[in-house]
Amino acid sequence: EVQLVESGGGLVQTGGSLRLTCTISGLEDKFDNLVIGWFRQAAGKEREDVGCIKTRDSKTWIVDRLKGRVTISTDNAKNTVSLQMNSLKPEDTGVYYCDVSEPISGGWHYWPPANWEFDYWGSGAQVTVSE
Repeated sequence: EVQLVESGGGLVQTGGSLRLTCTISGLEDKFDNLVIGWFRQAAGKEREDVGCIKTRDSKTWIVDRLKGRVTISTDNAKNTVSLQMNSLKPEDTGVYYCDVSEPISGGWHYWPPANWEFDYWGSGAQVTVSE
């Protein structure tokens, strides 16, 4: 069974930093060739992409509005992917989710992969940025 667990969420003041970790189980034998994504959802709002990383070569994509404040990294030995967020703002508040995309015929149709290419996701971690 594939499971994704996000950790590291919490309450932080504006300007602070937070590091979220996504721990993935059930895909250990495939972990070196996955795309792990992060997205967030604020209360009453649509889902927003944050970014993603390809575990084979650490190729990363970050959504334009978060570039410079967000870094995604992978630790293939631990089957984890981390999301480092700096200079946090109240508008960064929301539930942060990680999701997983497995390759189709060895690769992905798009970069970054389309949302429909992600097969599994976690239950999310709450991030609250206070004024």
